[in-house]
Parts: sequence; structure tokens; C-alpha cells
Amino acid sequence: MAMEDFPSIADDDLQPLLDRAAGGEQSAMTELLECYRPRLKRMVRARLNQRLRGRIDESDIVQDAYLEAAKRLKHYASAPKAPFFLWLRKITGQRIIDVHRRHLGAQARDVRAEVSFHRGRAPMATSVSLAAALLGGLTSPTQAAAKAEQRLALQNALAAMEPFDREILSLRHFESLSNKEAAAELGIEQDAASKRYLRAARRLKVILEDLGIVE
Repeated sequence: MAMEDFPSIADDDLQPLLDRAAGGEQSAMTELLECYRPRLKRMVRARLNQRLRGRIDESDIVQDAYLEAAKRLKHYASAPKAPFFLWLRKITGQRIIDVHRRHLGAQARDVRAEVSFHRGRAPMATSVSLAAALLGGLTSPTQAAAKAEQRLALQNALAAMEPFDREILSLRHFESLSNKEAAAELGIEQDAASKRYLRAARRLKVILEDLGIVE
């Protein structure tokens, strides 16, 4: 399972761009934020509650996060306490939580239960979203013809995985966080994050083979 490549800003270029953006240069702000849009949209897609699909546009959530980030950027740039992308990702996660609370009402209790596992940063990735991402990325004729029952079986298998394993699969494989970034998000050591990801990836491979999705 190869992780998707997303546009990135070289470390040597990030701080000057941050300084310019924090100083009010709009072109620098645009360049800084646009670079991360695809990764953040992938994050929102994985974590937006299924009951809100078709009602909420993931691009709108990312745009709201950008507006909030722009307000806070000067403060962040003066004393960064986390890598920029993780800071931006946290703001996006807060926007997802806000959307869930606003649109789900009393049903948001389920969302709070999901969030409690992940230390309040964002709702956890759902088995439905992960199944859609997996099946959507498969290209052989057999894989492309996966039937509805196969999708449901994959969703059920993913739902039966340990939440921690499902989460680290989303962080590493679907959101393309580095091992260091995933470890920081999960609050564990890098070595532990690497081992958990490899274990989860092996488990996912067995699931896909058992369902005939991959050979």
C-alpha cells in the first residue's frame, strides 16, 4: 500500500514563508495554505460523519479552517509549539467537531465518544470512509467491479479492527503523515507508532486478501 504523494514545502522555505504570511503578505498566505489543501480535504473526508455526507462540503470545512488559521498565524509564527502542518490539521479537526455538533444536535454524543479516543483533536476516521478510499483506489477490472456486499464486508472488517490500528492506518496511509507526525498526533513514541502501523498494515492486507480485493 503506497502512500499518496501530496505537494509539500521544503523545510528551508517554510519559515521565510511563514514570516511573510504572518507579516500580512497575502500571496505568501495563499501559497502556504494552498499547499496543504489536498491533505486536509483527505482528512475531512475520512472523518466527516456519514450522516453529513451530501449536506456538508469538505472544501467548506477546510476553507473555514484556513480563515481561522489566518487569524492565529501571527501568534503561531512568533512561538511555534508544533510543526505547522500539525497545527493547521488541529484547527481543521476543531472545525470538523464544530460541524458535527452544529448539524447532529443530540446525536453529537456519538461524535464526542469518537473524539475522546483521539484526545479531542478530531473525530476518528470511519470504517466507511476507509473502505471507500481503499476500493476507490483499486484499478484492476476485478477490483473495479467490487460489489456492494464486498464494500459492506470491508466496512465490517475495518470496524472490527482496533480503533488505534484503524486510526494509524488513516494517518499514515490515507493522510500521508510521516511516522514522526503520526506519533505526535497519537501521543506515542515514534518506534511504537512505526510498529503499530506495520501491524495494522499487515492486518489490512490479510483482510483485503480474504475478501478477494487483492491477491
